[in-house]
Amino acid sequence: MNQPKRYTITAALPYTNGPIHIGHLAGVYVPADIYARYQRLIGNDVAFICGSDEHGVPITIKAKKEGVSPQDVVDKYHAIIKTSFEDFGISFDNYSRTSANIHHETASEFFISLYNKGEFIEEVTEQLYDEEANQFLADRFIIGTCPKCGNEESYGDQCEKCGTSHNATDLINPKSAITGNTPTLKQTKHWFLPLDKHEKFLNDWILKGHKKDWKPNVYGQVKSWIDDGLRPRAVTRDLDWGIPVPLPGAEGKVLYVWFDAPIGYISSTKEWAQREGKDWEPYWKDKDTKLLHFIGKDNIVFHCIIFPAMLKAEGSYVLPDNVPANEFLNLEGNKLSTSKNWAVWLPEYLEEFPNQQDLLRYALTANAPETKDNDFTWKDFQARNNNELVAIFGNFINRVVVLTHKYYNGTVPEPSTFTDIDNETLTTLKAYPAVISSSIERYRFREGSQELLNLARLGNKYLADEEPWKVIKEDAARTQTIMFVALQIASALATLSEPFLPFTSTKLKGILCHGEVAEATWNDISTKNILLPSGHQIGKGELLFLKIEDDTIQNQLDKLISSKAANEAANKVAEPQKETITFEDFIKLDMRVGTILEAEKMPKAKKLLVLKVDTGIDVRTIVSGIAESFSPEEVIGKKVTVLVNLAPRALRGVESQGMILMTETPEGKLVFVNPDDNTVTNGLHIS
Repeated sequence: MNQPKRYTITAALPYTNGPIHIGHLAGVYVPADIYARYQRLIGNDVAFICGSDEHGVPITIKAKKEGVSPQDVVDKYHAIIKTSFEDFGISFDNYSRTSANIHHETASEFFISLYNKGEFIEEVTEQLYDEEANQFLADRFIIGTCPKCGNEESYGDQCEKCGTSHNATDLINPKSAITGNTPTLKQTKHWFLPLDKHEKFLNDWILKGHKKDWKPNVYGQVKSWIDDGLRPRAVTRDLDWGIPVPLPGAEGKVLYVWFDAPIGYISSTKEWAQREGKDWEPYWKDKDTKLLHFIGKDNIVFHCIIFPAMLKAEGSYVLPDNVPANEFLNLEGNKLSTSKNWAVWLPEYLEEFPNQQDLLRYALTANAPETKDNDFTWKDFQARNNNELVAIFGNFINRVVVLTHKYYNGTVPEPSTFTDIDNETLTTLKAYPAVISSSIERYRFREGSQELLNLARLGNKYLADEEPWKVIKEDAARTQTIMFVALQIASALATLSEPFLPFTSTKLKGILCHGEVAEATWNDISTKNILLPSGHQIGKGELLFLKIEDDTIQNQLDKLISSKAANEAANKVAEPQKETITFEDFIKLDMRVGTILEAEKMPKAKKLLVLKVDTGIDVRTIVSGIAESFSPEEVIGKKVTVLVNLAPRALRGVESQGMILMTETPEGKLVFVNPDDNTVTNGLHIS
């Protein structure tokens, strides 16, 4: 008998500066969980490893913003993230954290091992320094223009627009994220990993080796990096939050987070092995172990070039077999944004859709960004649930269970003679484990989820074609065979759905009372003719999925819009006060309350309205830049405040004889200034 294969499956360590959202789930955690659950189901030895990344600069930024310590931030969000993963059914064998002692020890030992092997170079370099803040600027404390794509909001280590990694000193016009000042260059000593030393190994291993089975986005990005030539990369930095560099004379320096974080996979495996009484080393050092990193595309370089170079330099570790990175998930047509609160947060979803984890798992898998960026919409989420899970999967199971209880009091009937259609259906059923396995093994989880649904479609078509509700009136023996076949399909669905829909699988196994018979394994479905034997008693039926109504979806859409607006209002920066004027300057202004008599759009001008205004002293033409906030129809009859003694000015060939005074509400809405308006405003605008 063959020994089970050993798999070490890692999922990218999430930053503990906020909760998990659907982008994280679709990009990393749902596909990784599907793969891990599947490997366990077919009998393989799996270590599914993750943990919180608690040493990134975003942690210190969050701490400064909230006025607390970095430890307070990571403690808060580690607990939130860990609980969310558990409640959502992500089946990690261990979820650790990089602030744990075992990680500090493991990362320090790894650093010292490379140091003693002479794998680092020590250099005094010039780093960006904020004089006012009196500190060196870590990568995420620097914002500037990306030298590759021109994005003016690139971070010091990576441009989130084009995905390019770079050094902070490569940025054009860098600014400190702490004070906004232009940083200076100051000398500091650091240790570097000379990636150029490992360029031949990486070229042979990836480009000339067997890695063309990697996803095109992964292979392409790695090839681009290697073709451009690799350069030494700092493994330490000046910061007061992180793992102290374990060398004399390195006070005030910590391990760079990109160096420390992937070692978190190793330390988390050690933690798991200690708890379970296992030996951790085979999961990282045995050549028969298959190491896989599930990540988002923004982490490709770190997991395909830098971490393998670290492992190779250390010398005793296996290298990743594959790095199945996904693209990004957008939300309702816009990029997911934590800062703008444009996201669907996992803790909120679990609260608002109780016991409906599989709905989100399925929607994210069926629309997974496997080869390109994809868009999550609440309408698609509703359609996936109502038209697929409810109407196809749930409908088939409900019909089978209801009819079994109606005809046989919930007992699996004894089949009679099998017809060609019965044998053909059972043969097709036996092919599904291999079909779904092929999809999962090739990291095509979207394809696998649709093959699972096709099995439910097979069941629905079989029942619709054979019509047991009609046949029962004429041929009881034939009906027994039909229901027997349908129950075998239902049993197969209970097992094959487990990687994709674990909560549904558990529920369905309970309905079919799988625990009271020798439960069919993944491989049994391909080889056995009987999964649920005749005479087996199944349980009472219950709906696997519930229809989602339009008002539920509208509530989510309204919530998105309002949270984004509230966030924009909270982050809106008031314009600075203009230069001081004298009272004599002020009394020169002649402001009159007038009434808008006529209004029309200025041709070929997006922002301009041409108004006829009765000022009380005359009727004059005023061109006003309010067309994006008001239609011509809704301003006619409005009382407005007019600056009447402003020198006339020609705008697009129309002479404007004054200005309309406007202001903004705290929500950013433009309103007229008039004697009857009691709106609380942010400041005066002249339009």
